Amino acid sequence: MKTRDALLFALDSLRGYHTRTGLMLLAMAIGVASVLLLTSLGEAARRYVLGEFASLGTNLVIVMPGRAETSGGNPAVVFGGTTRDLTLEDMQAMARSPGIRYVAPIALGSAAVSHQDLSREVPILGSTADLITIRHWQMAQGRFLPKGDVARGSPVTVLGLKVKEELFGSRRAIGEWVRIGDRRFRVIGVMASEGRSIGVDVQDVVIIPVASAQQLFNTQSLFRILVEARRREAIPRVIEHLKQTIRKRHQGEEDVTIITQDAVLATFDKILQALTLTVAGIAAISLAVAGILIMNVMLVAVSQRTTEIGLLKALGAPRRQIIGLFLTEAGLLSALGAG
Repeated sequence: MKTRDALLFALDSLRGYHTRTGLMLLAMAIGVASVLLLTSLGEAARRYVLGEFASLGTNLVIVMPGRAETSGGNPAVVFGGTTRDLTLEDMQAMARSPGIRYVAPIALGSAAVSHQDLSREVPILGSTADLITIRHWQMAQGRFLPKGDVARGSPVTVLGLKVKEELFGSRRAIGEWVRIGDRRFRVIGVMASEGRSIGVDVQDVVIIPVASAQQLFNTQSLFRILVEARRREAIPRVIEHLKQTIRKRHQGEEDVTIITQDAVLATFDKILQALTLTVAGIAAISLAVAGILIMNVMLVAVSQRTTEIGLLKALGAPRRQIIGLFLTEAGLLSALGAG
């Protein structure tokens, strides 16, 4: 039997059982649509997250206190020695490199912020004027932290949008004074950016000069140091400069962890790819169920069409050809449902 004749035979058989054919086509269509839809959603989410990270710039280098591994180096560091804190002096020494455009120290803590009778506990982020450029943030009102002597903290603050709304409502906050812990600060700006950065919600944070934050929390240590290289190609040289600076200032110990934006992006990409594949695998179950349904229905169809099979045998159709006709019918069902 020719291929064209086999297809016509399969089409005539499908037309003869409208309800059965319609249900099987619906099952296959749902299975295929589930796989395509969930896979597309997973891929779209992956591209969105990676795009958001990439929009922050791929020239970012993050320096954190403490070693990420415990191999080599001074045994005192490996076996419970005290890791040296990052300080403003470390940050200023790191900035002495032609390959570095901006450096922003980060001091992080929490304190009560109050204005008149309203008060709430919020994260306090201490930094410098370069932070807004490195993180590509936007201002809703006023200005960001002023440039000047990093070691001399000014009594000024920038509020996240949520903090501003909770303390001031619809009233203008610029120029007003708030109390952070036991100190008073004048509001000079309100953030417009959203999302999370450095582990805190940008809308729910209060930003003050890094020296003021160190005085507020009675510490000289830094939580992070953010470094932006002038060019992406300069990042390896910048990292080597940072390592040499730390070894020189920390008595030969490289007791920091240095990560790049590219490394963070690669990690997120692997995680999101795994999630996309997992979602696609879950969706594929519905496709497998549709395939099993077609298989079972075709088995039932064979038992119900014994007269038709007998007529084909009487006309001289061999066993292989009859099996091929039913397989053609099943394949046609799958193709139509997937289309």
